[in-house]
Amino acid sequence: MDEHNHIHMHIPMLLTSIVILLTTLPQSYCDFDYSVCKERPYNCGNLSDIFYPFWGQNRPLQCGGGGQTFELKCHDDDNTTILIGSQNFTVKEINTNAQTMRVVQTDLVLNFCSPQFEDTYVNSTQFRYSPSVYNITIFYDCLRMTDFPHGFGQNFTCGDVLSYFVVEYDEVLSNEFPRCKRRSHVPAEAPLDYTAPGAGYNNLIQVIDRGFEFRYDVSQDCTRCLGSEGECWSDCNDIDQNVLSCYYCPDGSHALHCSPSKSEHNISRKIIILLGVASVVIGGFMICIIICCSKYWPTDQVKFWLTIKRNRDIESFLENHGALTLKRYKFSDVKKMTNSFNIKLGQGGFGSVYKGELTGCPVAVKLLNSSKGHGEEFINEVASISKTSHVNVVTLLGFCLEGSKKALIYEFMHNGSLDKFIYSKGLEATPSLSWDNLWQIVLGIARGLEYLHRGCNTRILHFDIKPHNILLDENLCPKISDFGFAKLCPRKKSTISMSDARGTIGYVAPEVWNRHFGGISHKSDVYSYGMMLLEMVGGRKNINAEASHTSEIFFPHWVYNRLEHDSDLRPDGVMAIEENEVARRMTLVGLWCVQTIPKDRPTMSKVIDMLEGNINSLEMPPKPMLSSPTRSVPKSPIS
Repeated sequence: MDEHNHIHMHIPMLLTSIVILLTTLPQSYCDFDYSVCKERPYNCGNLSDIFYPFWGQNRPLQCGGGGQTFELKCHDDDNTTILIGSQNFTVKEINTNAQTMRVVQTDLVLNFCSPQFEDTYVNSTQFRYSPSVYNITIFYDCLRMTDFPHGFGQNFTCGDVLSYFVVEYDEVLSNEFPRCKRRSHVPAEAPLDYTAPGAGYNNLIQVIDRGFEFRYDVSQDCTRCLGSEGECWSDCNDIDQNVLSCYYCPDGSHALHCSPSKSEHNISRKIIILLGVASVVIGGFMICIIICCSKYWPTDQVKFWLTIKRNRDIESFLENHGALTLKRYKFSDVKKMTNSFNIKLGQGGFGSVYKGELTGCPVAVKLLNSSKGHGEEFINEVASISKTSHVNVVTLLGFCLEGSKKALIYEFMHNGSLDKFIYSKGLEATPSLSWDNLWQIVLGIARGLEYLHRGCNTRILHFDIKPHNILLDENLCPKISDFGFAKLCPRKKSTISMSDARGTIGYVAPEVWNRHFGGISHKSDVYSYGMMLLEMVGGRKNINAEASHTSEIFFPHWVYNRLEHDSDLRPDGVMAIEENEVARRMTLVGLWCVQTIPKDRPTMSKVIDMLEGNINSLEMPPKPMLSSPTRSVPKSPIS
């Protein structure tokens, strides 16, 4: 009884010991001395110092990667083979830095004409052909051909059997061959000269014996490990899963990369501290310089030197673009010709315009704001207009660049800008234009824009076509002005890139503020022109800032609906048949110009044809999509 109880007392202890033994067995079984991987590279014949991911001979399996895939077998201490898929390859060289391996199929080396020789076919995720590898197709045991396709290959014999090899083979070419008993494909890489007389079996053997190149992949983790002077090896519990460890580090085994040694760590720490202290000292010194300069160096002097630099940049630009051929005036001359800026004609986005007199003729002088931009608008105006000479483009007579003062001298336009003639001004008694006048103005602007887009050596894109920027001379001849937003563009270039949107709200093409609509091009000016055309027909602005949100609608839709329902396009009085035809023609052209997608818009040359052609040939354009900030529709007829 006592003995029986004694046995029962020891059973729990025995079970615990068995569990501990079973638990620790794999670890004991896999207690692998990983240092041998560094000490035992693979060496065989001309292959030497081959490390991860390869293993074989005296290099253990754990020193390789990908399980059995990268096993190398040494034969007679001279030749190395590797099994890829189900085929054996003789390894000629391995470049572990480039991760490439040059091989030749072993069957080809042993007996090229063997009937057991099969296609070289590789089905492996770890290996892939190099880009320079091509296939040679070999036809064995064939009937003799009397007319072999020239430039594709040559014939040879395997013993007494006639065969052919073809370099550029496809299924269509196979119809040219007589019946052959078998066919195989052999990868090759070296160039094969099959055009020389007698180039046959020997040349083919040399090329095939040279072999071809495989590429294999090593994980990025292992690459980082090797880069930190470690060595990769496979976890013995997960060899087939290619689980990596990084070892052979100064302080033992680590995952993925080796930690720096204690001395290296101390050196790195000292460098970081020194860099930090140096940064603080230099930063403090720079702050002191800035404070001293701002305190003792007047702001006006800073502005003065910045202005000089900008002016030098402008001078260089103007010289490179040939704009210095224009007459240049001193600021004292500008002040004199405007009688100290006595008569102000108007105010624009880039400055004020004053009336002046030059050699007895009236001129308009635009004095640019010194506080805006860095002279870009000045450069745009001078560089673009100095290249033009057209009756419908304003003439630039000269310029002034003196310190922060910049001015442009233009021909004087007696009738001012177009906007005052087409918008209702309440009690202002501005005479309205006849429909014939409007049509002539529209046609003149179109010709001016076509000239800017096609007539100059360098294409000029305006980017701010609107009634305010169309000036009228004493004969109501329109002149395109205000080139502050303009860009020069090579004629061969269909689109341009811009870092920011430019133009006036209501006239800006959709692609200028949203690139999803298409590229920015001369078609952007066409859109602005079309919107201006619709305003001239409707006698109102396409934007009404005072309109309530509930009354807002895309302006071209309002015009389109009136045209579609044969409503009066400009209900400010009874229109004659000829006037109604002019209004309808302008409306159709305007709607074509404001199409949302740039490619759907006509060029300015086509616009001129549409304006001058038969109105019956003008098709009804598609209804433009919503593409701009909301526009307002009038609550009551315009008078």
